[in-house]
Amino acid sequence: MGYAHVYAHEIMHRGRVPMEPADFVPDWADRPRKAKFHPDAETLPLPETPETPEQAAGAVRGFTLPLLSGMLRDSYGLTGRRLAVQANTDLAALPHYTHANWSRGTASGGGLYPVSVHWAAGPGGPLAPGLYHYAPHQHGLRRLLAGDVTGEVRSALGPGAGPAEAATQYLVLGVKYWQNAFKYNSFSFHAVSMDVGALVQTWRLWAAQYGLRIDPVLWFDEERLARLLGVAPEEEGIFAVVPLTWAGASGPGRTTPADATPADATPADAAPAVRHRDVERSRRVLVFETLLRIHEATAGRAADRPAPGALDAAAAFPPRGGDPLPLPAPPAPPATTGRALRERRSSFGRFDASRPLAAGPFAAALADCAATAYGTEAERPGGPPLTSLYAFVNHVEGIEPGAYAYDPAAHTLRLRVPGPPGPFLQRNYFLSNYNLEQAGAVIVPTVRTTAVLDAVGDRGYRLVNGTIGAVAQTFYTTAAAFGLAAGVALGFDNISYREELGLTGTDEAPLLIMLLGHDRPRPADFRHEIA
Repeated sequence: MGYAHVYAHEIMHRGRVPMEPADFVPDWADRPRKAKFHPDAETLPLPETPETPEQAAGAVRGFTLPLLSGMLRDSYGLTGRRLAVQANTDLAALPHYTHANWSRGTASGGGLYPVSVHWAAGPGGPLAPGLYHYAPHQHGLRRLLAGDVTGEVRSALGPGAGPAEAATQYLVLGVKYWQNAFKYNSFSFHAVSMDVGALVQTWRLWAAQYGLRIDPVLWFDEERLARLLGVAPEEEGIFAVVPLTWAGASGPGRTTPADATPADATPADAAPAVRHRDVERSRRVLVFETLLRIHEATAGRAADRPAPGALDAAAAFPPRGGDPLPLPAPPAPPATTGRALRERRSSFGRFDASRPLAAGPFAAALADCAATAYGTEAERPGGPPLTSLYAFVNHVEGIEPGAYAYDPAAHTLRLRVPGPPGPFLQRNYFLSNYNLEQAGAVIVPTVRTTAVLDAVGDRGYRLVNGTIGAVAQTFYTTAAAFGLAAGVALGFDNISYREELGLTGTDEAPLLIMLLGHDRPRPADFRHEIA
């Protein structure tokens, strides 16, 4: 049993046994930047948003620079300033421009956005081959290295990476741990691995509008990619590689970087590597032993890639409970994916139970979340799902209050615990930014975490949390598409939820709570677009 089992146990029990360092207090005055900063790198502006999916219908054969630009802007780019009156604890700082909270299409734990996006651009693309970093605040690309490094990426992926082996363009997702650990210390790895899944799912939803696929690869030689990006492995984890189908591409490029010999034939000390360094803002960067240990435990290599079907043993259990309660067919959302991403937000204490949640959008949220998968090379196409969904119903039209299991195959609910769940929900929530009883429903995804780790090893912890992050992003996007209030939270007693739902004795782990309902009418907000 690897260290990931130990970490997963501590996460599940942290509501009752605080994780070390239990007395940690963030130094907000010395917090890091909200994005990486390479002062000496040239920044290339990205083009405007591309044609809408309707305008481009039937004509898209792969990504183009405008399409990639649109996907990056709608996922991690800054799309507006958030300054609404709400109940989150950081509200007092937000009126000050230096502490402004900028909205993004992708959800992020604590709103910290620690995922870094690099583009390994090969031949056949619109830019000179090289390695670029996406700068979200400028919506531009910083050129960190000139020359084709896609051979180095392919070598790091190794055999068995599927379509990624033939790509000429790759997005490489890293996490600079300090951007999250300054606030969440040992808990940060749990949060950031969900952040990666949320970002990838945003891309999957966005690309699907144009008939394009996003298939992340999780198993690769992480040390080799860290060396290419010029980062210290213990400071920044490389979590995913996403190959892009590029319009007009004919196959893998083999040109070499201007300052290196061919990557596939060179020893490590001669391989291409970025020389531009991210400049840290914090005067003091702390190291957390637990974070280092879980990073090292999950830093698997390409040779450890699971065999097809390995995850079948960790599939979600069939839903159990009372007689099936049919749900209405999910209605079509009134808003497009792009609009939903730009309007996505957390409600933070604004839920209002005076208007019950309609059963149709509630059913749509359940169905969309149940259909969500991370889509990695470890997951067999058409294989069994890893997640189960439970719903605590407070105020949903036509559904009696209680805790239910969702059956996605039959699109029904099965009663687990009768009666209003509001007192249980609020009693087991640790923060003051939500009144859970005022939400129409609280949806809880679970994964058999230990079964996944047993099946694919410690790196499976990134797969577990990435899957949950993807579900959370689907939830937010569906809620926004229906004009509903939404919120996702991690500050709850996981074990109490396991007990309440009757999951004790199983390895099902409740990892998120997702609140759905209506906001209070006439909320006060800041109109950034006319300021």
